[in-house]
Amino acid sequence: MTTMADRVVAITGGGTGIGAAVARRYAKEGAQVVVIGRRRGPLDEVAAESGAMVVVADASDREQADQAIVEIIDRFGRLDVMVANAGGSHGLSPVGDLDDAEWALSLQSNLTSAFVICRAALGALVDAGGQIVIVSSLAGLFAGPNVAGYTVAKHALAGLTRSIARDYGPRGVRANAVCPGWVRTPMADAEMDEFATVAGLTDRDEAYVRVTEDVPLRRPAEPEEIASIVRFLGSADSSYMTGAVLVADGGAHMVDLPTLAFERVGRDAVREPAQPPR
Repeated sequence: MTTMADRVVAITGGGTGIGAAVARRYAKEGAQVVVIGRRRGPLDEVAAESGAMVVVADASDREQADQAIVEIIDRFGRLDVMVANAGGSHGLSPVGDLDDAEWALSLQSNLTSAFVICRAALGALVDAGGQIVIVSSLAGLFAGPNVAGYTVAKHALAGLTRSIARDYGPRGVRANAVCPGWVRTPMADAEMDEFATVAGLTDRDEAYVRVTEDVPLRRPAEPEEIASIVRFLGSADSSYMTGAVLVADGGAHMVDLPTLAFERVGRDAVREPAQPPR
């Protein structure tokens, strides 16, 4: 494993969830970490435990994003890794019910935020031969029910990743993306609380069990598990990878949906997997 000592890593949405876990992971390995977000409180909490530099900025706003990169360069003189992690659960309606304001907000928070901060960072990343890691979602590969805006925005992040990889690879910049499934983050916790209430479940943990019951690993990810993948993509350990979209969903994407009914019918009598030959 290559060292991250003295590498400069900036993370949008760095105050909570996956972003905070990424900040802690890079800081633990000796990187100079910058956490970017709109709310100072969570950023300060991450900084207190990781030593990160705090930049309060909206990653989707061009002036604020440009100023954030200026502050990073003024402080450290370089930028090696840009982790575009900011996002939000907006656009939670089917197309026919999605109004213009919610559509625009879903694109702004999930797609524009990544585009604007990456655009702002590209000059510094070219100078450093750096990396971009875009955090998308399993919703960037598949469509869930009644989440049209969120789904479209997350799908578009794959195109953004590949466009950057195609255009800036010759200039030494690599760009890759990761698509997590369910992860125990504050945003997912809120969704589980709502789901538990609607489904008549006892608590959040039971809700996580229910939504992952058809996932081969039968559990959600912890933020630290996704952070380890981000760290890999944003380091020399992935030196010949660019334009890749890695899936980290416990195996959910490979499940053959039409066979779930057969499994449920015989779930209590499912045989143990055959033992490999000795």
